[in-house]
Amino acid sequence: MHFFKTILAKPLFKATSLNAVSVALKIAIGLVTSKIIAIFVGPSGMALTGNLRNFMASLETVGTLGFQNGIVKYTAENKGNDTELKKILSTIFISLAAVAFVLSGLLFFLADFWNDTVFGKANGYAVLFKVLAAAMPWYIASLILISVINGFGRFREVVYVNIIGNIMGLILSVILIWQFHTFGALLSIIISPAAMFFAAIGFMPKEFQVWKYLDRKVFSLKIVKKLSSFSLMALVSAVISPLVFVVIRNHIIAVSGIANAGYWEAISRISGFYMLFIATIVSVYYLPKLASAKTDGDTRYTIFSYWKYIIPLFSVGLIVLYFLRHFAINIILTKAFQPVESLFFWQLAGDLLKAFTVILGYALVAKRYTVAFIVTEFISMGIMYFGTGLFVAKYGIEGVVMAHFLTYVVYAAILLVFFRKVLFRTAN
Repeated sequence: MHFFKTILAKPLFKATSLNAVSVALKIAIGLVTSKIIAIFVGPSGMALTGNLRNFMASLETVGTLGFQNGIVKYTAENKGNDTELKKILSTIFISLAAVAFVLSGLLFFLADFWNDTVFGKANGYAVLFKVLAAAMPWYIASLILISVINGFGRFREVVYVNIIGNIMGLILSVILIWQFHTFGALLSIIISPAAMFFAAIGFMPKEFQVWKYLDRKVFSLKIVKKLSSFSLMALVSAVISPLVFVVIRNHIIAVSGIANAGYWEAISRISGFYMLFIATIVSVYYLPKLASAKTDGDTRYTIFSYWKYIIPLFSVGLIVLYFLRHFAINIILTKAFQPVESLFFWQLAGDLLKAFTVILGYALVAKRYTVAFIVTEFISMGIMYFGTGLFVAKYGIEGVVMAHFLTYVVYAAILLVFFRKVLFRTAN
């Protein structure tokens, strides 16, 4: 008991208190949305929503060119220098407006192609991509504004924007799914992020007037170049993984049926809820410490601190979830998703390894090991893709979660070898 009290007293739990409220609310809303989707659209609809979510995740990073962290950094550094800030934000707004224009055109005029790619030719949802074309500029604008608010140091406002945006998204989702079932569920995934713009504009700092920072005369290619250093790792991570998951889900639909693809999406959604806590703790508390670590000893201390205080709690949570999986399915989903129960063991085992390696992945980012980050990302996604093809053919739908476990066995081994000198050397 003393061990857990010690952990809870650590600064990391105090440092993320307000953000934890936002994350908890996001998870709660996700659980409600999952329940509604399970009731109204079933496993087949769950599979289609999974594909669209993955596609949207890739589109978000492409639409912002991976600039979000750069926007936060340079806004924070220049918020007292109005001339330089105007140059930076004008360059960002103009660059991303051009990207939004191109993306919207590609989505609208190639709607049939995107439908066939994301949903398969058997499903006729091309109109959704035309709606997405109209929503895309608002979506990108909301991401820019949130990054600017963050750059001004208004962290509470960022959390409030996320809370209000998530509540708006829940209301939209409930109405659309209730009225239009599968089509409504897909439509809500497109509209909800764009609605975040109206929450963001309401929390803009008073000293920041958007139109004041829109001037094409101060557009600077040098700033674009500076921002591009933030793009490569973000683009690789956020584009490759979701697209691989779309391909895998379509493969499962083709060889094993859309219901089985829905079962995998269901376990993936459950996984996403608790992994969000890990991602939040690492990005908010541990990433700054990794970035500021000046010696291998400092880096080693941060990594082992995470393993010592976070992984034991996370492991206990996964064990409890495993033994309560039957009840979790009934609460989060419906009885129609009972086959998901057989997927828990390998999914949770893989997620434990994933949580273990998250800190090492962030260390690659913090230390700017760009080549290592990209190589490990491609290796892990390659194992997931080929492992799924091999295991699903032999073990059915359970094969996809077995591939998930194998992916993180190899990923963990590679990163432990890469950081061996940092982790296991006794002296700096």
